Amino acid sequence: MPEMTMLGWFHTVSGVAAVLCGFYALYTDKVIAVEKASGRLYTYLTLLVAGSALAIYNQGGFGVGHILAVLTLIALASGVSMEKTKLFGSSSKYLQALAYTSTLLFHMIPAITDFLRRLPVGDPFIDSFEDPLLLNFYIAFLLIFVAGIIAQMCWLKRQAN
Repeated sequence: MPEMTMLGWFHTVSGVAAVLCGFYALYTDKVIAVEKASGRLYTYLTLLVAGSALAIYNQGGFGVGHILAVLTLIALASGVSMEKTKLFGSSSKYLQALAYTSTLLFHMIPAITDFLRRLPVGDPFIDSFEDPLLLNFYIAFLLIFVAGIIAQMCWLKRQAN
């Protein structure tokens, strides 16, 4: 695994801060929204993290991390658009929740991959992208994401009634 550059450290620290803000926003507000301070900070940090991810090329070119960064930028733009314009009427709040919460999933995939491939230093937990431990984390994150989206949709529906 290549050594961490200054950009890598900046990206990692910003990513951890973004994830903490995102989960805090979900815990306190049930949804991520730029109208709330925690949601606004989350979106700014996520924008910063996705942008910096596009500048990291220590794995040999444009890869999965870059694709996730692009998807994150698309999801952020979609979430903000749904929140600000209500383009799809009453469905916009559901699409907003889906878009913003998707960005959390897009944060977690490279985060756990990098964590397991780097630590402990000198003897990392995994040495392959196909390692069952890594794949199990991906499955767990996907299941948590689906459960979280369902919970948000139910909460939003109750708010509408």
